[in-house]
Amino acid sequence: MKQNREDLVIRVHTDPSSITAEQWDELHALQPHGSPFMRHAYLLAMHRSGSANQRTGWAPAFITLWRGEALQAACALYLKSHSYGEYVFDWAWANAYAEHGLEYYPKALVAAPFTPVPGARLLARDSQSRADLVRALVAWCEAQALSSLHLLFAAEEDIDACREAGLMLRHTVQFHWHNSTPQPYADFDAFLQSLAQEKRKKIRQERRKVADAGVVFRWAEGADISAADWDFFYRCYERTYLEHGNAPYLTRDFFQRMQSDMPENWLLFIAERDGVPIASSLIALHRQADGERVAYGRYWGALERVDCLHFEACYYQPLAWCIAHGVARFEGGAQGEHKMARALMPVSTTSAHWLARADFSEAVERFLEREGAGIANYMEHLEARSPFRHGEPPPEEEAGQKKGA
Repeated sequence: MKQNREDLVIRVHTDPSSITAEQWDELHALQPHGSPFMRHAYLLAMHRSGSANQRTGWAPAFITLWRGEALQAACALYLKSHSYGEYVFDWAWANAYAEHGLEYYPKALVAAPFTPVPGARLLARDSQSRADLVRALVAWCEAQALSSLHLLFAAEEDIDACREAGLMLRHTVQFHWHNSTPQPYADFDAFLQSLAQEKRKKIRQERRKVADAGVVFRWAEGADISAADWDFFYRCYERTYLEHGNAPYLTRDFFQRMQSDMPENWLLFIAERDGVPIASSLIALHRQADGERVAYGRYWGALERVDCLHFEACYYQPLAWCIAHGVARFEGGAQGEHKMARALMPVSTTSAHWLARADFSEAVERFLEREGAGIANYMEHLEARSPFRHGEPPPEEEAGQKKGA
């Protein structure tokens, strides 16, 4: 399939393995906002493990742009037969199509399956190649008579290219923790000192409940995560899904592939009581092109119920680890205002959308304008509730006042 520019050729790949890891990862390494979730091994594991393939409604149609034998741009595109596992909800759009006797599925989705983490989606050597890729995506969707195209949790440079191409933008809110700058927190207690008294007290109370219940934690990183640890983690992960009445999105084979193919990107926390493991949380790690280290809260599960164990396993233990290891940012994932009480602050994330039918596109655009205004107001409301100290005396002065009282 020829692109408008005569020297570019578009190829469509129904199996990620038809693109070599070397070619894909070389391109990924050039992106300023890369992540583990766009690595070739991650996407291939999703496919080969049966987690994201045609059988589960994620039919791969990866798009690549070539100049001769040189890969210029690429993206992980899926033909979706549903909207599960995306975290940017378009069920109302699908229902509107159905009410008018129209087919919304299959649709085209550019995303990391089941992974609401912002980052590069359009892997490109330069801005021109990125713009070429967006045009190629729309042209391919038109040629396939698809209802729509969606790029989820995209990086700034991707959104710029989509905006220039006329795609509609949609904003959502996530919660991320940032280490202190320019001087990082010395330890977890120093981090607590930056918070308002009420928040410090609450966090200490929650951590004390877990400690008083006799729970201790250990962690393992990379190749030090044993096969037994991975097995135990999956028991916890699967149990949590089943307790909510759903089968887990990801198979045990997927995590086996993470252990064998990209262990350096994973950090595991295991909670134990009386020497017996009872819960775990799995964190992803990545060093971006500028050298900044980022951690991503991903999965958790428990075999026993302990008050506040979720907060300890998913926030306090990872944050303490991030502080001790100089990690600049911890991304807590989609949704959840409760994360603000743990100093994860609201961050706007953006997706881009194209609908083939002009009448539906106009209606969605009006909806997005209203929704966008609501998101902006919501962000202002959240930022006004910052958990950090504002006008309070420093904690040491606070303590001195109590002693003198």
